Amino acid sequence: MLISDLLAAGGDSAAVAPPSIYAGIANGLAVLILLTEFAMLRTALLRGQVRMYALQSLLVSVLAVVVAVDRHVPELYVLAALSLALKVLAVPWLVLRMLRNADTEIAGSGSLGVASEVLLAVIVAAFGFFATGRFHITSPALPTTALGLAIAVVLVAFVLMIVRRDVVSQAIGFFSLENGVSLASLVVAAGMPLILEVAFLFDLLVAVVVFGVLMQLHHRRAESLSTRSLTRLRG
Repeated sequence: MLISDLLAAGGDSAAVAPPSIYAGIANGLAVLILLTEFAMLRTALLRGQVRMYALQSLLVSVLAVVVAVDRHVPELYVLAALSLALKVLAVPWLVLRMLRNADTEIAGSGSLGVASEVLLAVIVAAFGFFATGRFHITSPALPTTALGLAIAVVLVAFVLMIVRRDVVSQAIGFFSLENGVSLASLVVAAGMPLILEVAFLFDLLVAVVVFGVLMQLHHRRAESLSTRSLTRLRG
């Protein structure tokens, strides 16, 4: 009886299909997107943060193309092209140009050290990843693991915006948060109408303009990109 039970259990485990190549590529890209978010938090140079954001945006565009090819969603080709043009080329170029005029290289450190910031981000990312898994959300487009990684990206982006005390880091945190939202939308709504997806990118463009004006005005008045002086403002 014991031998037959073991054979039956072995047959059940053998019946479980291994992950497909598509699932492996999608999960791998999602993991890389999360790692680039940690790299933004770890990087002390503002130009390095901008380059990490461009790399993260490129990974999101590649993932959109992968989903479009495998799931036959032609709208995602347009979204990937717009994302490439705006988030990989235009936004980093604008931010780097502003940094060239500001002559500032080092990100403003917060009240925590770098190691403490990374540890906090790891805890927050783990919470978001495992909490998302409790909802048992299924998706026909991407493995559900990617949704947990997308939530982790969003939460780490919040950590970046909170712990860093300079306008550029906070702007990059906001922009990368949008990448996390884009990753989540690929999981739960890959077939979303193109007009809505373009509207999200338009919101990002508005945010870039707002942050750009804020950077220039703040640097012109305070001769610095640090937000420490803003804490002395009173309403």
